[in-house]
Amino acid sequence: MSGPLDGLRIIELAGLGAGPYCGMMLADMGAEVIRVERMPPPPPLPDVLARGRRSIALNLKDPAAVKILLALIETSDGLFEGFRPGVAERLGLGPETCLERNPRLVYGRMTGWGQDGPLARSAGHDINYIALSGALHAIGERGGCPVPPLNLIGDFGGGLLLAYGMVCALLECRRSGQGQVVDAAMLDAAASFMAMFSGFRQLGMFEEGPGENMLGGAAHFYGTYRTADDRFVAIAAIEPEFYRLLIDKLGLPEEELLPYGFGGLGRRTDSSGWESLRKRLEGVFASRTRDEWCELLEGSDVCFAPVLALSEAPHHPHNQARGTFVDVGGIEQPAPAPRFSRTPAALSIPASRPGADTRAVLEQAGLAPEDIEALAAAGVVPND
Repeated sequence: MSGPLDGLRIIELAGLGAGPYCGMMLADMGAEVIRVERMPPPPPLPDVLARGRRSIALNLKDPAAVKILLALIETSDGLFEGFRPGVAERLGLGPETCLERNPRLVYGRMTGWGQDGPLARSAGHDINYIALSGALHAIGERGGCPVPPLNLIGDFGGGLLLAYGMVCALLECRRSGQGQVVDAAMLDAAASFMAMFSGFRQLGMFEEGPGENMLGGAAHFYGTYRTADDRFVAIAAIEPEFYRLLIDKLGLPEEELLPYGFGGLGRRTDSSGWESLRKRLEGVFASRTRDEWCELLEGSDVCFAPVLALSEAPHHPHNQARGTFVDVGGIEQPAPAPRFSRTPAALSIPASRPGADTRAVLEQAGLAPEDIEALAAAGVVPND
C-alpha cells in the first residue's frame, strides 16, 4: 500500500487554490486523483499543488466531454469541484446527475461563501472570507489595519476542510452504501479556526482588535523580534516556567519582569507593562544576530525559533532530520503530512503537464483509439 487512501479514485475538476490543495492532500495519502483541466489545457507550470495525480483535459461545454466524465464518475468513489453555485448544474454535472449515475459517489463542493446564503453567488477571495468570519479583525499591529496572513486561513483552510469532509463521507459510505454532497466553504473553515477564540471572548479573555490580544502581538513574551543582522526570531514563553527561563537566559532582572508574564487561563497577571517590556526586549534582541540567538536559545524550553524564509526552511537541521521538505522533479516542496506508521504516503510523480494523461485515462476507461482521435479532431480532448 502507498498511503491510507490507496484504492480510492477521486475526480478533481481543476480550479484554483483551495480545490487543488484538497486534491494534493488526497493524492498525498494514496488516493488516485484524476485532475480534469479545461480545454485548451493551461500552460505547464511548476505547480506543487498539482502533484501526485494524472491530468486529463476535456471541453466540458461539449456534451461528448460530459458523457466521458459521467462514465468516469461511474467507477469513481468521489468527485469535487470549485465552481460558483449553479455552474456544475449548468454543465450537466450537478450532484443529482452524478449521484444518479453513481449512488455511492461522494460529491465535494468548494466555494468561498458556501452553497447558500445572500453572498453565495458573489465573487470573493481569501481575505473577504476571513474578514466575514471574524478572523482577520484580530490579525495585525496594534492601532493599525488588519493584515492578511497570506491566503493561508481561507483558501487552504477551506481545502483542508474539503479533504476532511470527503474522507468523512467516504467512511460513512462504507457503512451506508450511499454517497452524499459535501459543502465546504472557506468562510466556514475560517470560522472553525476561530473556535478557541470564540470561547475566550465569551469569558472576557479576548481583545478583538489587531495586536491587542496575547496571541496576536500584545504580549512581549509571545511575538517576533528583529535581530542585529536584520533578521527575526520568534518567542512564545507563555507558561510561567518558560517565561522565567527566558528572563534568565536574557540576563534580565527578575524583579522587573516577573509580574508581567502569563499565569495560565484564569490566572492572567498584570499586563500593564507589556508594551514597555516589548520595547525593552526589542533592544535586547537587536544586540545579537539571529544565529547568535539560535546558539543561546534554540532547543531550550524558552519556546524559541528563528523566523526562516521559505528558501531557508528546508535546510534547517530539524526539518532535514524529519524530512519535512522533499525534492520532487527538481522542485523543493513540503512532504506529505501527517505521517503513518503502517501505510506511509510516498510521492512518486510531480505535477503532470495539464492534459498529458488524457489518452491513457480514456483508453483505460474503454474508449477505442479511433474514438479518441475523433474526439481530438472535434476539440473535445487535446490533439496530442
